[in-house]
Amino acid sequence: MSERGGAHGSRSDDTAADAAPSRSETDLVVVTGVSGGGRSTVARALENVGFYVVDNLPQALMLDMAELAFQAGGTTRQTAMVLDVRSRAFSTDLSGAIRALKERGFQPRVVFVDADDEVLIRRFESVRRSHPLQGDGRLADGIAVERGLLEEAREQADVIIDTSHLNVNQLRSRIEELFGGEDARRLKVTVLSFGFKYGLPPDADFVLDARFLPNPYWVPELREHNGREEAVSRYVLGQHGAVTFVETYARLINATAPGFEREGKRYLTVAVGCTGGKHRSVAIAEELASRLRQARLAANAQHRDLGRE
Repeated sequence: MSERGGAHGSRSDDTAADAAPSRSETDLVVVTGVSGGGRSTVARALENVGFYVVDNLPQALMLDMAELAFQAGGTTRQTAMVLDVRSRAFSTDLSGAIRALKERGFQPRVVFVDADDEVLIRRFESVRRSHPLQGDGRLADGIAVERGLLEEAREQADVIIDTSHLNVNQLRSRIEELFGGEDARRLKVTVLSFGFKYGLPPDADFVLDARFLPNPYWVPELREHNGREEAVSRYVLGQHGAVTFVETYARLINATAPGFEREGKRYLTVAVGCTGGKHRSVAIAEELASRLRQARLAANAQHRDLGRE
């Protein structure tokens, strides 16, 4: 009797252990990036989708904060830690801190916000603030020092968001799309249209060139419209090779997505470019995102340069 009772108790303990939550179920997001890049906006957007946000957290306390989130459970199961290079406790060894979290069983996601130097300078000048690291030098000096401190952090990021051409609402929308879904651990594909004349998106994993297609800009009745409108979309997709182009890349992304997920990549940016980012790239991006969704991938289309002309 005692042996059966002991065995029964052991099975109950095993069941209880199996039912206990693991640290990997704690949804941790680490947010860092350049001053003026948009960390505060990212923090507010994460709060909007249910994250408990700890701002200006010293890097040395990341593991302790993660353990508190795990032990507390409830709403803190989704916790975002915002790191600021201005903190006296900031360390450049972010990779070591992330590695310590993973060794403890957590699976943190690192978000790095960035922007062009010229954009950062304009943002600081518009609010009449000095850069926290410029000292007696120029704004550009402070930005350069900070980039050096954050170089390794940028390399460790799971997702890099370039905010150079995003307003506050667009950045907030991007964060909500990335972190507000039902399955936050699935690979999320952003199909981003852009104009080559404005530069390549620095966060692109794939770059597709749609300039082989005739440009609707030279069709008078289409010039003032864009690729999200039916007339332009029908014109672009009706050109020889356009549908084959979309289908080929849809198959490629669909075929590689499981591998990216196995390797722990959660965000994929597919950039589609044309000259100005208004007609061809927009139409192709919308169609490609639609086909990826049909293949049951979490995909959305965004348009970096639409409206700039």
